[in-house]
Amino acid sequence: MNSHIKLSLIALLAIRTIQAMAQEKGLPPPRPLVTAEAIPPTRADVPYGDQPRQVLDLWQARSEKPTPLVFYIHGGGWANQDKTDLDDHLNVRDFLDAGISVATANYRYLQDANDAHVAPPIQWPLNDAKRALQFLRSKAADWHLDKTRIGASGVSAGGGTSLWLALHPDMAEPRSPDPVARESTRVFCVGVKAPVVSLDPKQVREWIPNAIFGAHAFGFADLTRAASFQPFYDARETYLADIRRYSPYKFASKDAPPIFVEFPNQDKPPIPGEPQTDPNHSAISGLMLKRKLATFGVSMELQCPGAPDARHANMQAYLTELLSRTNPSTR
Repeated sequence: MNSHIKLSLIALLAIRTIQAMAQEKGLPPPRPLVTAEAIPPTRADVPYGDQPRQVLDLWQARSEKPTPLVFYIHGGGWANQDKTDLDDHLNVRDFLDAGISVATANYRYLQDANDAHVAPPIQWPLNDAKRALQFLRSKAADWHLDKTRIGASGVSAGGGTSLWLALHPDMAEPRSPDPVARESTRVFCVGVKAPVVSLDPKQVREWIPNAIFGAHAFGFADLTRAASFQPFYDARETYLADIRRYSPYKFASKDAPPIFVEFPNQDKPPIPGEPQTDPNHSAISGLMLKRKLATFGVSMELQCPGAPDARHANMQAYLTELLSRTNPSTR
């Protein structure tokens, strides 16, 4: 065999192996860094809780007025990666130049919750993100942030967490003795990439016949993602209350903030009911969320093949435009 052909085949095999591993872990396919050179945060590893992974970073934009904020939540299936994932998907320098501050947080993994016998384990990563958002709001005066203009962002599982925060009714506890818990959990807008939209196995299988993601969020930790999906599906009624509590789609309503969802790796227009090349990150889920929000009169911008009404190239452009608006009430 020609040596060049052999090398090409080896390279192709390596790429497909990496893509397969990413899909099994619930990660989007690898993409090049957005930021050519990482910028040191203004504040690094600031604790927002008392656990080792409950820390966040802040990049402070220079401005005479309090600045808008992008709050980024990393992906990794709620089971790996960390806040450095930010630089793979957003350009911090461009946000700072636009007068927008940026924050990103680590959170406890599903396996941390499993080890502590917390059920369902998904509550830890989601509630950690909620706490980090409230903590940032509590620091608004000290850190020169505009708490009325916070845009949630994230990729894959982190995108799902962002949608959960954005769609969920406000989880502030006004009477709490903890000042952080008294802060609002609502956001001004959302810009996410290939997010988890639903954790209901029946619903997801109706949308995407070859779906395999979600069981691990409810404690199916001893099997692969693919092997655990059917047992989770079969036991759906047992988990239904928690599915409704932690699935972003369940909270779609007329009160949803402006939302942008992109699926840059989608290889064809999304058609519900068709198997997908990457079922974990299929634009079908975004399309179904868009349709549900439309029933409430809420428009959502979807960027993927076959979505001609998309006005923004990516979540960076969307977040920059919305958070840069002079009047926060103009949405």
